Amino acid sequence: MKGIILAGGSGTRLRPLTGVVSKQLLPVYDKPMIYYPLSVLMLAGIRDIQIISTKTHLDMFRALLGDGAQFGLRLTYAAQEEPRGIAEAFLIGEEHIADSPVALILGDNVFHGPGFSSLIASCVARLDGCELFGYPVKDPQRYGVGEVDAEGRLLSLVEKPARPRSNLAVTGLYLYDNDVVDIARRLTPSARGELEITDVNLAYLAQGRARLSELGRGFAWLDMGTHDSLLQASQYVQLLEQRQGERIACLEEIALRMGFITHQQCLELGSELGSSGYGDYVRELAGRAVPA
Repeated sequence: MKGIILAGGSGTRLRPLTGVVSKQLLPVYDKPMIYYPLSVLMLAGIRDIQIISTKTHLDMFRALLGDGAQFGLRLTYAAQEEPRGIAEAFLIGEEHIADSPVALILGDNVFHGPGFSSLIASCVARLDGCELFGYPVKDPQRYGVGEVDAEGRLLSLVEKPARPRSNLAVTGLYLYDNDVVDIARRLTPSARGELEITDVNLAYLAQGRARLSELGRGFAWLDMGTHDSLLQASQYVQLLEQRQGERIACLEEIALRMGFITHQQCLELGSELGSSGYGDYVRELAGRAVPA
């Protein structure tokens, strides 16, 4: 499976923070925002990933992440000239996707909770069409809302419904088979001039090939589109990391545990991070991984 991180947009709701830098490069406590969606794809075992952003910001992502080899990844980059909708990512990334299935994640989403990596792995393994992830919210009228049967098959999907049939908001993580490129190519822009991801999902729903897995109690899904939500995400990460002594979305740790890099490579990455607390954590982690 290939991966795509959509990290475009102008971040207008976060100005003046985003006056000169991409939203997805802003700090979320101790690491750049882009680390969080990238960690999700890595946990799914995906190593060939394309980052889509504005032409203005692509060099900043390259400076931060390079070609991904240090994490055992293959990272490539592509430009979205204007924000023409989430589904445009499949047209921009068509060559990257080739004949593979694809996971798309939005660059400003944080996912964290027990058993998440196992859930993603099982969804990837059974993929036949489209797999969405739903999160229970108290105000579903503000979201795209999915209704599922007892087996997790998607029954309905409505954007910002006046009378929601469930409280499951569709999150910014999507898994698709290779048909998604053709589906995206046939889309008609919406009234706001965008290729809507909801229309992609509705196409799979019409074929009876759409599922939605619930991210239940104890799980956190955070969308960092405003100053308040950005601060809340940082506070969430800070609280858990300080209490548990483990880092969330530490790419070096995930790469090591997934077998993408060796303990020696992890130690070298930790050394490059200098005397920061994050660097200390990576070096200690690498030391614990050294065979006795």
